[in-house]
Amino acid sequence: MEPTHDEHDHDPSQQEMEKELKQVFEKMPEEIPVYLFAQPGKNDIFADTARQAIQYFSQLTNKITFHEFDLNHDQAKKWNIENSPTILIDPEHYNIRWLGAPIGEEGRIFIETLIFVGFKKTDIGQQAANVLNQIQDKRDIKLFVSPSCPYCPQQAVHALKAAVEKPDLISLEIIDIQANPDIAREYNAQSVPQTFANEMLIALGAQQEELFMLSLQKMEQQTMFIPDNDAKEIETDLVIVGGGPAGLSAGIYAARSGLKSVILERNILGGQVALTSTVENHPGLTQIGGTKLVEILVSHALQYVQIFQGEEVMAVSKGLPMTVTTNNRRFITKAMLLATGATHKHLGAPGEAQLSGRGVSYCSTCDGPLFAGQKVLMIGGGDSAVTESLHLKNIGVDVTVVHWTDKLDAQEVLARQLINSGIPILYNSTVKEITGEKSVEGVTVVNSQTNETKQIEAAGVFISIGYIPSVDLADKIGVEKTPEGFIKQKTYRTNIDGIYAAGDVVGGFNQIVTASGHGAEAALTIFRDLLNYKAD
Repeated sequence: MEPTHDEHDHDPSQQEMEKELKQVFEKMPEEIPVYLFAQPGKNDIFADTARQAIQYFSQLTNKITFHEFDLNHDQAKKWNIENSPTILIDPEHYNIRWLGAPIGEEGRIFIETLIFVGFKKTDIGQQAANVLNQIQDKRDIKLFVSPSCPYCPQQAVHALKAAVEKPDLISLEIIDIQANPDIAREYNAQSVPQTFANEMLIALGAQQEELFMLSLQKMEQQTMFIPDNDAKEIETDLVIVGGGPAGLSAGIYAARSGLKSVILERNILGGQVALTSTVENHPGLTQIGGTKLVEILVSHALQYVQIFQGEEVMAVSKGLPMTVTTNNRRFITKAMLLATGATHKHLGAPGEAQLSGRGVSYCSTCDGPLFAGQKVLMIGGGDSAVTESLHLKNIGVDVTVVHWTDKLDAQEVLARQLINSGIPILYNSTVKEITGEKSVEGVTVVNSQTNETKQIEAAGVFISIGYIPSVDLADKIGVEKTPEGFIKQKTYRTNIDGIYAAGDVVGGFNQIVTASGHGAEAALTIFRDLLNYKAD
C-alpha cells in the first residue's frame, strides 16, 4: 500500500511523482468512476489496502470518483460481483475488474489502467494493433498476478490495451493470487503471470506486446511474431527464396555482412525441420523438437532480416538489378538466392493419393497422435523414417517399418535404436497398394526376393522415402539442373548471373547443419561478388 500523502510531504521524489501524475490526470477529458466492492469479514486486509490505494489516487485529482458498496448492494448484483475485494474501473464503458488490491508491483498496473481509461486510448504499437483488429469474437481474459512479481505489469499492460482498444469484445479480470488463492488453485496458477482467454491458457510468463496480441488472437501461446509490411515495392541487396535452415542462415550472414536482405517463404517457415518430431544431431543441442528449433532459427533471423511468409515468387526479370514479383509486391534486388529446399517423395502406389489425409501421411509429428493404440506402417529406412518410427512407438502407436532393401539406410546409431526398440521391420518389401474405402484399412506388400504378396491390416501409412527438390521457380527462370533434378551450381553460383542456390535444393546430405552451412557460405559468396561488382 502507498503511504498517505502527508507522510510524503518531505520526500522530493514522491512529490515529483505526484506532480507528474496530477498533470497527467488533469489532461484526461472525462471522469473515471472507480468502484470498490468489499464485504466486511472477507479479505479485510486486502479490502482496506484497496480502499486506501484508490483514495490515494483520487485525492490527486477530481477526475477520479470513488464509490464503495458491499456485495449485497444492487450495484454488486448489477455487475455480478462475487469476490471481496473487487475493483471496477469505468464499468459503463469497459469490462475491466480487479480481484485484489493494487499494491507493490500491481500499483504500476493500476496507474496504467487509470491513464488508459481516462484518455480512452492506449499507446499500442501499430503491429500489435493490426493483430488485435483481426479478433472478431469475444475474449474473456483472466490474468493472474501478484504484488511481488516484477514481470506482471508488462503482461497486464498488454491485456489492458486489448480491453481498452476493443471494449465491445474483450473483458479483463486481473486476479491477485495472494488475495484469491482459491481461484489460483482452480486454474492451477501457482506461478505468475499466467494469462487465460475464454478459460484456455494462452500464455505462461510475460510476453512482448505483439506476441501477447497474437496469442490472444490464436488462443494459444505464440513464440514468434513476424511484422507485417504493406509496401508494394522494396529495394534490397538480396532476395532469399525459402525460409528453411539454408535461407534463414543466409539471411543472418548476409545482413551481418552489410547486405540488406529479405526472406520469402510461401509455405511454413523451417521447411522439413518444422515437420520433424525430434532433432538429436544439431551441434550444441542434445535433443530438441523440430518446431522449437525452427522458433530459435526464425527468432534469430528476425533480428537481422525481414521475413515475408505466404509470399510466393511469380516472376523474375532478367538483368541486374532484377525485379522479383510475388503475389503481394515487387522486390528490386541485386541478387537472389534459391533456398527452396525439397518436398516429400511419393510412392506412386494405387490408393496413396486417394487416401492422402485419410490415413496416408507424410508427417508423424502432425498426425501420429491420431493413431495411438492403432497399427500403422512406416515406409522407408532412412534417418527420417527411423526417427519418425521411434517417435510413433513412443506415443503409443503400433508401428511396423517397410523397407525395400535388406539393410536400413539410416545412420548406425539410429538403426541400432530402431532394432533394439523391437519395432518390426519388413526388409526387401515394397508397397503394391494402399486400400480402404473412406480411410486406410490395409496395405498390400510384396517381398522382392520371394514375390510373396500379403495384405496387412493398418489404420495408417506414414511415407518417408526421401525428398524431391523444389525447383519449380528454378525451372521458370531457366536455371540449369543436374541429371538427378537438383539445381546445378558451382560455389553456389548458377548459370544465371545474380542467381545463387543453396541447401537441399542443390542436393547433398539433406541435414540441417549442412543446409545451414550452405546458406552461410552462399551469403558470403554473394557478398564478395557484389563487392567485386561495385569495384568494377
